[in-house]
Amino acid sequence: MSKAIKNLFNIEYPVIQGGMIWVSGWKLASAVSNAGGLGLIGSGSMYPDVLREHIQKCKKATDKPFGVNVPMLYPQIEEIMNIIVEEGVKIVFTSAGNPKTWTSFLKEKGITVVHVVSSVKFALKAEAAGVDAVVCEGFEAGGHNGREETTTFTLIPMVKEVVNIPVIAAGGIATGRGMLAAMVLGADAVQIGSRFAATLESSAHTNFKQTIVNVKDGDTHLTLKELAPVRLVKNKFFNDVQRLYENNPTKEELKDLLGRARAKKGMFEGDLDEGELEIGQIAGLIDEIKPAKMVLQEIIDEFNEVKGLINKL
Repeated sequence: MSKAIKNLFNIEYPVIQGGMIWVSGWKLASAVSNAGGLGLIGSGSMYPDVLREHIQKCKKATDKPFGVNVPMLYPQIEEIMNIIVEEGVKIVFTSAGNPKTWTSFLKEKGITVVHVVSSVKFALKAEAAGVDAVVCEGFEAGGHNGREETTTFTLIPMVKEVVNIPVIAAGGIATGRGMLAAMVLGADAVQIGSRFAATLESSAHTNFKQTIVNVKDGDTHLTLKELAPVRLVKNKFFNDVQRLYENNPTKEELKDLLGRARAKKGMFEGDLDEGELEIGQIAGLIDEIKPAKMVLQEIIDEFNEVKGLINKL
């Protein structure tokens, strides 16, 4: 395994849990960190005071490093960043915005900064902004994605070729085999979201966790590119979106259909018809809800087993 990310974050395994909205609270983040990976609190679905509470609870639940994922397109971003500094968080993953906006501020406070990108161009911009590492996320991933539709295993070697900072692979990885494949292509670590969404500690609703387990290949689709590309399970809401597309809708019409709190309705409240159900293509390989510690250990065990078999070839 590459030591670059293990040393950067002071973690045992180069596995980072995705900071997913409505899924990644303090319970999941602390469980992953306690198991040897890097847990992330997903601030995108949290009001500032809720984020502070989750950070404080996470600090009590683990003495290991953990971080906060911050989508910069959300409101109250300045208040969120100030809370992160006040609470002594040492690692921040930023996404959905210009890395120049907050990287210097965070670095001046002694915080390690990682930015999520979906293309070579944005990886170079993130490096120029001074981030410590980049997460290269292919369009297989759940949640919001880049518009380029570049796959993870295409993106990783292209980015690795041009940047001088550690590269973290994300999108379509949920197993030790996938982790090894990503590292063969140049990744220093992997970030895993969907697999950790279907764990006991995930704050997702039980209905959504069971949906993840039930998803097969072809059951998700990238849509709503005019607003922010997002990979969704094909449910009633998704079908409503597709019917609207048949009439060449304006952005305003798409926004009206999307409304407010669709992701909360689906992933957190468990409305499988009207909710927005964000999950990655790799959900087709997830068939059981397990503790986060068990998930992480199975990934590492499989990684080592397959690596050993390959070394014997």
